[in-house]
Amino acid sequence: MSHPTDDQPDPVDPLDAFEDLIAEETTRDPDLAVIEAGSRTLRTQGGAQQADVPGRPEDPEVDRALREVEAELASRWGETKLEPSVSRISALMDVLGEPQRSYPSIHITGTNGKTSTARMIEALLGAFELRTGRYTSPHVQSITERISLDGAPISAERFIETYRDVQPYVEMVDAQQEYRLSFFEVLTGMAYAAFADAPVDVAVVEVGMGGSWDATNVIDGDVAVVTPIDLDHTDRLGDTHAAIAGEKAGIVKQDATVVLAQQPVDAAQVLLKKAVEVNATVAREGLEFGVVARQVAVGGQLITLRGLGGEYPEVYLPLHGAHQAHNAAVALAAVEAFFGVGAQRAEQLDVDTVRKAFAAVSSPGRLEVLRRSPTVVLDAAHNPAGARVTAEAVGEAFDFSRLIGVVGASGDKDVRGVLEAFEPIFAEVVVTQNSSQRAMDADELAALAVEVFGEERVQVEPRLPDALEAAITLAEEEGEFAGGGVLVTGSVITVGEARLLLGKG
Repeated sequence: MSHPTDDQPDPVDPLDAFEDLIAEETTRDPDLAVIEAGSRTLRTQGGAQQADVPGRPEDPEVDRALREVEAELASRWGETKLEPSVSRISALMDVLGEPQRSYPSIHITGTNGKTSTARMIEALLGAFELRTGRYTSPHVQSITERISLDGAPISAERFIETYRDVQPYVEMVDAQQEYRLSFFEVLTGMAYAAFADAPVDVAVVEVGMGGSWDATNVIDGDVAVVTPIDLDHTDRLGDTHAAIAGEKAGIVKQDATVVLAQQPVDAAQVLLKKAVEVNATVAREGLEFGVVARQVAVGGQLITLRGLGGEYPEVYLPLHGAHQAHNAAVALAAVEAFFGVGAQRAEQLDVDTVRKAFAAVSSPGRLEVLRRSPTVVLDAAHNPAGARVTAEAVGEAFDFSRLIGVVGASGDKDVRGVLEAFEPIFAEVVVTQNSSQRAMDADELAALAVEVFGEERVQVEPRLPDALEAAITLAEEEGEFAGGGVLVTGSVITVGEARLLLGKG
């Protein structure tokens, strides 16, 4: 295990000012401080802005106003501090006039794949000319990513306006409740209000955590989607698949349709029992729908899906990995169910429209290629199940002769399990830490990595820019045409910061 030596000169580092800004932001939620300050510092280095990952507002006044809103939101309970109840969000919905009742919704829970599935559902609905609202979390770089209309994050101006519109009602509820509304609860209220104001034809809503008591669970989803369940957040959701499924089953409402990805047997039993209790119609991957065939293609994969209404051949999906093909099958079944295919309608959806929708899907931070020579890939895997599917997908989609890992993880995760999942594919690993308050200390992470990889395969670089440079240097040792690569992973925050450093956003 190696540390950088003291006599080595520091490289020119775009994060010098970045770290000063972080230190100054003492009153803000650390996660928001690091992402937003980083975006401000590094914005001018980036190329063309990607629509789905916005940067800081160009207008200084709008930027200032957005920072004020972020600071106010960050003064509330963060997303890791929870009081399992929907009483506060229900009270907010009541004083807002129940905006979440003004449109139908598709509600998504599960352990992994929720955001990618939500993006696919949104793309399909949009291709069929429905106006969509999408609410997902966490964000990769900008808080405005969480609330999307018509497939794109709302503008900073609209985000600010929505917050100021609901603020008096939020304060009213705060005064009546034992605890103030949390950061996530206020954002959820903002999303539901923005969707009603648009107005949208359908909302696509991803739970924050669990299901039963999640702040999003004040909607009655016409379709409930459960992506694969695995062990994560066990301190809050339970330490068995069945216990976690019991919490997530809370989004399945009376007479709804529930679309189930492939599940562990004990989780499936809990979910099916809940469906029977509320008279929900069930569509199960592997039975009513699924992936018929898939093959690797340039930039993604070519898949054939069996939906509730028939077969959809030769669908190009510009995302890597078998898990994304399964997410696509789930998304298609959810949209079919929303349109009544298999119930009110016998015919399938228009195949060409489905193909067009999937071909346009993106999912930032999910096996996303940021540069070439050597290839640098970002993936937000942060639990063992996610790491396993990412490792499998990397082996399938990329022909790396030598892969270097950059891992920065949160201390509240099963970090050993993540490292063990990546051990077979990493020649070496550079351990680091992001600037989140929840980040595992780099030396603590290194101690775990040494146990998994052996001392000779582990390098420690506490600062992320140094870790990226070290990993790229190690990958380049193979030579320009030898196929070395870098995978940055372990946390959404790590991926977001790396994305900024590599010139996106």
